[in-house]
Amino acid sequence: MTYARIIGTGSFLPEKVVTNADLEKSIETSDEWIRERTGIRRRHIAADGETTSEIGLRAAERAIEAAGIDAADIDLIVVGTATPDKIFPATACIIQRKLGIAGCAAYDVSAACSGFVYGLDVANRFIQTGGGRTALVIGAETLSRITNWEDRTTAVLFGDGAGAVVLQANEETGIISTHIHADGRAEELLHVPTGISIGYEAVQAGEAYIAMNGNAVFRKAVATLDSIARETLAGNGVDKHDLDWFIPHQANLRIIRAAAKKLDMPMERVVVTVDEHANTSAASIPLALDIAVRDGRIKRGELLLLEAFGAGFTWGSALLRY
Repeated sequence: MTYARIIGTGSFLPEKVVTNADLEKSIETSDEWIRERTGIRRRHIAADGETTSEIGLRAAERAIEAAGIDAADIDLIVVGTATPDKIFPATACIIQRKLGIAGCAAYDVSAACSGFVYGLDVANRFIQTGGGRTALVIGAETLSRITNWEDRTTAVLFGDGAGAVVLQANEETGIISTHIHADGRAEELLHVPTGISIGYEAVQAGEAYIAMNGNAVFRKAVATLDSIARETLAGNGVDKHDLDWFIPHQANLRIIRAAAKKLDMPMERVVVTVDEHANTSAASIPLALDIAVRDGRIKRGELLLLEAFGAGFTWGSALLRY
């Protein structure tokens, strides 16, 4: 059997840092309030001219280097993002050009915070069905561009960053299964109220910012992450206690702890990076994965559960042997 196996990881965070103390100077909030409710201490913000493709490229280059391959070996590029450089072409195509390659398939996946897991699902099926041998999956966001920095309910939550993995066909077990879902009925609980086909007038009126019903999203996220974990483990005949690591979407420490508790997973076996970069949407899981791989926590052969939940609502999981 052919598996899609992760052979390299990479990540990148912009140099500029905005701490909770910095936000105290511009909006009515406090470091204590933010940390108690979210676990976030700081977030990285893209500089002027630093685009999603640019930070995605940095993460991709590090993943390619870790994989020990040439960019020309890549058969597919998938970028999960809600903040593309342009309406078109796809940010994946822009990154492809910046990598100095051409010819392989390249496109974006728009599934908000679940974008990376959706991308893994696509790439896994691509490799398993013989579409190619090597895939580059990136999660990259510049959420600062769609954050209202005067809105205390959302300004504290989001940051910019990118993470990437290189997948390659292998006889050793890699991705065991992926599961993705969506429910568009919850659209207005977490969304950007305007967009291109709605009309530029709304954008010019300053309405192109993230809007969120925080309490409703919290409740839905905890319940949904529990259900997708049960689906994933039951579908593969895996006991939750067999998991070595849990890598959830890094949105809120309270959500992460609640999801870990339902899995009976000690927090020492949960990768948590939200305190360092806030919610980076599609970038958060590959960011967390890369950090834990590079600091030596995650080792070859260990069993990982990745889970995401985002606007749409979208949600998904991936069970894999690293």
